[in-house]
Amino acid sequence: MRKYVIRRLLQLIPILIGITFLSFGMMRLAGGDAVTYMYENAGTAVSQEIIDAARAEYGLDKPFLVQYAAWLGGMLTGDMGESYVSHKDVFDTFVSKLPATMLLTLSSIILTVLIAVPLGILSAVKHNRWVDYVIRFLSFIGNSMPNFFAALVLMYFLSIRLQIFPVITTDNLALSLVLPTLTLALSMASKYTRQVRATVLEELNKDYVTGARARGVRGSVIIWKSVMKSSMLTIITLLALSIGSLLGGTAIVENIFMWDGVGKLAVDSITMRDYPMIQAYVAWMAMIYVLVNLVTDIIYHFLDPRVRLGGDGA
Repeated sequence: MRKYVIRRLLQLIPILIGITFLSFGMMRLAGGDAVTYMYENAGTAVSQEIIDAARAEYGLDKPFLVQYAAWLGGMLTGDMGESYVSHKDVFDTFVSKLPATMLLTLSSIILTVLIAVPLGILSAVKHNRWVDYVIRFLSFIGNSMPNFFAALVLMYFLSIRLQIFPVITTDNLALSLVLPTLTLALSMASKYTRQVRATVLEELNKDYVTGARARGVRGSVIIWKSVMKSSMLTIITLLALSIGSLLGGTAIVENIFMWDGVGKLAVDSITMRDYPMIQAYVAWMAMIYVLVNLVTDIIYHFLDPRVRLGGDGA
């Protein structure tokens, strides 16, 4: 186990280097930089000498590889640079946005599990009955709606018409959290309800369930003690992918509700071509996905003894 974890952590190094290098290159290929953006929106004419001096100050006049090597060296020593726009430390700024994204991630995952697992089980147990058809229809509708559309619908009915929740984030954190949480959970719960239903249905058709029923074991005991235990690997896989995505910041939802997390920070940084901040976001996303996948593999090992880390068994 220890060797496996160390090996996976070491694999993070080339992955990070490769991802950050590609993102660094694509940003330069896109054209323009923070200095150009700043003076283009200044509203006054600026001489080329001033623009060149500003670009030299930020090191943007140097060759691509020199810029990347300087950034990578700084990151390895804990210095992610200074924002071209706010002139604040990138690491401090990024860390200050993480609590909001982590809170939104936690609330969305909890609500998704509370909705998807019971509905998925109910749909499987009531297979091909009216309850199953209703749940499948609603999950299909929820899964078909883009997050931005679901956000606008919720805002219209719950904020504008009923005036229960604020349209955008306010000082009342509890009320402000509801709409972005509902928006994210609506899509995820719709998708996971169908996945849970399919997994539970597959388990219900296996021989051990038939044997348990023949011995007179109650249906609820079979579901919660046997079927759900066998279905946990699939459910955990789905949740792990969602956690990685949510911790990376759900840019659209955070921008719609003005939720001050890393997703909104990333969009703002891309708009203003704030390279150091964008690179910090890319590095964060790469680390999150690798670490979440590692934790998922470790959980597999404890949930199912048949799973052997390193591929030495099935």
